[in-house]
Amino acid sequence: MKKALSFILALSMVVSLTACGNAATSDSAAEGTEAAATTEAADGTTFKIGGIGPVTGGAAVYGLAVKNGAQIAIDEINAAGGVNGAQLEFNFQDDEHDAEKSVNAYNTLKDWNMQMLMGTVTSTPCIAVAQESNNDQIFQLTPSGSSVPCVQYDNAFRICFSDPNQGLKSAQYIGENGLASKVAVIYDSSDVYSSGIYEKFVEESKNQNIEVVAAEAFTADSKTDFTVQLQKAKDAGAELVFLPIYYSEAALILAQANTMGFAPQFFGCDGLDGILTVENFDTKLAENVMLLTPFAADATDDLTKKFVETYKSKFNETPNQFAADAYDAIYTIKAALEEAKATPDMNAQDLCEVLKTAMTTITIDGLTGEGMSWTADGEVNKAPKAVKIVNGVYTAM
Repeated sequence: MKKALSFILALSMVVSLTACGNAATSDSAAEGTEAAATTEAADGTTFKIGGIGPVTGGAAVYGLAVKNGAQIAIDEINAAGGVNGAQLEFNFQDDEHDAEKSVNAYNTLKDWNMQMLMGTVTSTPCIAVAQESNNDQIFQLTPSGSSVPCVQYDNAFRICFSDPNQGLKSAQYIGENGLASKVAVIYDSSDVYSSGIYEKFVEESKNQNIEVVAAEAFTADSKTDFTVQLQKAKDAGAELVFLPIYYSEAALILAQANTMGFAPQFFGCDGLDGILTVENFDTKLAENVMLLTPFAADATDDLTKKFVETYKSKFNETPNQFAADAYDAIYTIKAALEEAKATPDMNAQDLCEVLKTAMTTITIDGLTGEGMSWTADGEVNKAPKAVKIVNGVYTAM
């Protein structure tokens, strides 16, 4: 969940993107963890939209949020008459944040006669599936796959910022708002999401008069003890620690920094979205943590208020950025289908061809951005936002 790094806000962005729920999340899981949950119609005239993401495992908070946010949009659209007179079917498959299992999920959806894909949720699985969807020429829109190769083919688009854009925007936000002049970075060199953000952040820091005083890596095999990285950041006089990583590792870093008496500012991307749901984590340690995200659940616009109210009612928790990304993804597919005057009797390849063109002409006002538009290379145009955790909730900055 890149990207996803998104500031994917209310429960899970990013991230690149990945985590586990609290008691409220378990309520969501009870309603949404079935790997093959579907919304089905019997008349054979529906658009069939597949979805893929982790609803079990360490990144489940991301996948559940995407599944739930998409389902709300599906239900709203169907209740309002569907798309071009046809209803939408939705089938979401669990990939456990694993590339091989994601491809297996994709093949299951093909057997279901999927016509288009809303997924996958996290970057490494998304890259693997993108190869398959390109071979089959099935339209793919990822809500949160932020690594550059997620949209390397012309059939693929994304809702979130790419990893480089998250790194770029994070450096610009820190620099332009004068948050710190000496910054340390702790990143996962074995993860495409984390390393992609890190590289662009360091590059842009030079333009923002930010001195990167320490750049400390870890890998998937060494992500439980961060005392060495934190000590180097502390010794280097870092005023702010940039964390382009997922929330589970970030929670450990905050706890270990507290034990060491190291209290810099912490700034992350959409991958930190979900840190407040980590089991046994003292959320007070996340106070004033900032993250780049396109969604804040406390925003006062009518669309956000309605979405948050519906999400809380259905799933007994506050939606995060990933849920908002997915909601916008479904409405983007709706707009593209309408622009293309598509009909549900079209095969997946014909739909892909018309949707590719439609995506470059539509404009969407959504939860994660106003006036969102897309380039032919799959990237979204929208303004970045940031949130800060205040009194245990994400607050727009």
